[in-house]
Amino acid sequence: VPADKLHITLAGREHVVEAGTTAGEALAAGGGGEAIAARVSGTVRDLAWKLSDDDAVEPVDLHSPDGLAILRHSTAHVLAQAVQELRPDAKLGIGPPVENGFYYDFDVADPFSPDDLKAIEQKMRQIVKQGQRFSRRVVSDAGARAELAGEPYKLELIGIKGAGPEVGAEESVEVGGAELTIYDNLDPATGEQRWKDLCRGPHLPTTRAIPAFKLMRSGGAYWRGSEKN
Repeated sequence: VPADKLHITLAGREHVVEAGTTAGEALAAGGGGEAIAARVSGTVRDLAWKLSDDDAVEPVDLHSPDGLAILRHSTAHVLAQAVQELRPDAKLGIGPPVENGFYYDFDVADPFSPDDLKAIEQKMRQIVKQGQRFSRRVVSDAGARAELAGEPYKLELIGIKGAGPEVGAEESVEVGGAELTIYDNLDPATGEQRWKDLCRGPHLPTTRAIPAFKLMRSGGAYWRGSEKN
């Protein structure tokens, strides 16, 4: 295969594609247009993931277990963005997908009221309608600390990256990989950054891929599940 071509496997068949082809582009060409993510050589990736030679690519459907987890975690990001737009003093905890939905932990001066939940949900719908793009970028530990200097809980998570058993299942959503990544929510028209979060990913291509959702309740919690926090 020439240097500017890649040899990939798609739906069990071998294909030759241009170097720089993304998982989404390969799936679209192969008839996987409904995919919201891709399994690339066994690992679930964003559709924007650039393929390597000999990669095997499979579509991830929204209604599959992996697809639902990506949907729920992406919706948690929209929740956190909405909260910080309405309450800029809110400090971010973590927002993993769970069996029946999603949540996000915040440190706020005043608890959320039912009226707050309505306002947050309305703001979330605006963000969804805008179709903001989820965009992944790799950052160094020092770079992440500089960007997230105002987020004490994120700084703590950066500090436990690679700590093995210390990283719980929920925290691993953010720092469970070999490298740190930040996901930006970008304006679809201008590319301007609207919000960002420390996150391993993957995510939906855009917020517009989020269907129905509902904020059900708020409650108190200890940071990382410890009554000492």
